[in-house]
Amino acid sequence: MVDKQTAKFLGFRYKFLAAIFILLAGGLVLLPKYKKNEGIAPEKLLSHIISSERYISTDEVATKIIAQDPSFILVDLRDEQSFEKYSLPNAVNIPLQKLLNKDSEGLLNQDQFDIIFFSNDHFYADQAWMLCTRLGYKNLKVLEGGLNRWFETIINPPLPDPNMPEEAIKLYNQRKASSMSFGVNYTDQIQVSQKKEEPKKVQTFKKKKKTAEGGC
Repeated sequence: MVDKQTAKFLGFRYKFLAAIFILLAGGLVLLPKYKKNEGIAPEKLLSHIISSERYISTDEVATKIIAQDPSFILVDLRDEQSFEKYSLPNAVNIPLQKLLNKDSEGLLNQDQFDIIFFSNDHFYADQAWMLCTRLGYKNLKVLEGGLNRWFETIINPPLPDPNMPEEAIKLYNQRKASSMSFGVNYTDQIQVSQKKEEPKKVQTFKKKKKTAEGGC
């Protein structure tokens, strides 16, 4: 049986604890509401997915690399073994399954650089773009066609027909110059030029001298 003195002490203790809980509850009410970061809204994400603005061409990326443009970061989403065999210059390897790791967040969730995702094609890169866009990350790009397109257009550009439009031949010469910057050697360094029509030869006729009629 609890004596009066002990009961009095316990009663005071309970009242003291109750007062503390009331103060804590009041403090929680006064604190600003925590806003959960849910990223971009689904409707806005869908509009971004439909748009092709996220894609960047191999020609644009080649130009940036050659110019040593410091405003972008290349992110290779393939596995480590594939990355070690071949990748784009100065690319960072973040396999797709590790994309949402805390170690990757500091690099991807920033607004100072453009992030350019790439893989063999652009399937993994599209997935990475959607995941990071959903989280609200900014300045995200996808290398259109991935490394497959890179080899087809930059490393081994197809030789154009001389009868093709001037724009196509100019693009080939630009890609050929880019590939040489990445270590591709050509036995024939002469640029392809558009076939020019030979000027038509103008035939000249000698005028016959007029002979005077009659004699001496």
